[in-house]
Amino acid sequence: MSERVSPTARVASTLSSRDAAAFVHAGPSRDPAVRYCLRAIDSSESAPAADSFENDPTTGSFDTTHAVAFDGTQWHHVSWRGVPEDWPRHPADELATRLADDGVSGPVLAPATIPHDAALYLEQTGFTLASSDILTRSRRSKTDLEHELIEQAQQATAAGVKRAATVLAESDSDDEGALLAGETRLTDEQLRIAVDEAIVAAGSLPDGRTRVTGGMRNDALETSDNGTGRGDDRVRASTDSAGVSDGLLRAGEPITVVASPRGREGYHGGLVRTFVVDGDGGDSRRAHVALTQAFRSVRSMLTDATHSITAVEAELEAEIRAYGFGEADAIETRVTGVGLEPREAPAAADSDVGPETVVRIEATVRVGDGRSVRIADLLAPGRPAQWLATPSRSLEPAAYADAEPQ
Repeated sequence: MSERVSPTARVASTLSSRDAAAFVHAGPSRDPAVRYCLRAIDSSESAPAADSFENDPTTGSFDTTHAVAFDGTQWHHVSWRGVPEDWPRHPADELATRLADDGVSGPVLAPATIPHDAALYLEQTGFTLASSDILTRSRRSKTDLEHELIEQAQQATAAGVKRAATVLAESDSDDEGALLAGETRLTDEQLRIAVDEAIVAAGSLPDGRTRVTGGMRNDALETSDNGTGRGDDRVRASTDSAGVSDGLLRAGEPITVVASPRGREGYHGGLVRTFVVDGDGGDSRRAHVALTQAFRSVRSMLTDATHSITAVEAELEAEIRAYGFGEADAIETRVTGVGLEPREAPAAADSDVGPETVVRIEATVRVGDGRSVRIADLLAPGRPAQWLATPSRSLEPAAYADAEPQ
């Protein structure tokens, strides 16, 4: 893999093209844009020591507030833990003073999401703020290190999915078709816990985004976007209809496992698999064959080529419909980036998916009676395009010791 343009170099180029003096941002450690800046600082040879109670800006506590800036030459970083009442000064106030003392003057660029109080401190020091989407644009392309960190998180994701497959493969069923783990009926919650335990053992955090659904409940995609337009797999208490289902997993019915854990460095994985224990084929099998072929087609499409998200999603749907699913059949396709968020740029319909991106490829085919077959994987386009730490896509749990799919 060739070395890619660093985030710092991208910010520097934007400052030059916009004739701006600096780029600034502020916010808590949990803000993905802030974490992206901190990683750029951590990898920059020009980074000065931060005024902070923490040693590593990329793994600091989520109760830390940061102010960061790049002045075209070096990064500046001020951060404080705890509540504002305990700070000697607001980090953005201290940062603005430092920039002014260093002779930085003129307009500064900032994300539209910069907190209002941070913007006020900068303006009070004499800086004029202009909005820039440089972080969003920069995060579309992944550095070699980011690629590795996503793959590490994906390996933990695969460990969780394989654990689910093992539990299901070893299960029996009772006279009513309910799956049994030993002598106990297996529930979606028990399987979710098993997945999460495997993810943690593999070095990542489930982050509240593991979800297991079975039977007539497995057709519901999580569509909450938390105002970002990108969606989120985080489990919400209201997602599953309480009281409608007993949570039991049953033989012959599709069981969907969704996982998007966060690695120790903050980057996410993402997998979705549908299992059927002791299935009899039918529409679920046909949908699975269609999905598998569609994923192969997209991998070929993104080998040494760049296409829009719209084009990739259309290719997925066309391949699925080629297996006899008509316009009346519900098919959903979705392509987004992945990184410090489970879904991030590129996400807009006209955004390009190319060799420097890592994307989440997802498709669902509803097969009637509230059931569906759903698959999602992470793909790194390139020469050739590569699936990241991808386990089997089989409906049969016992198949998950097989080689990775192509």
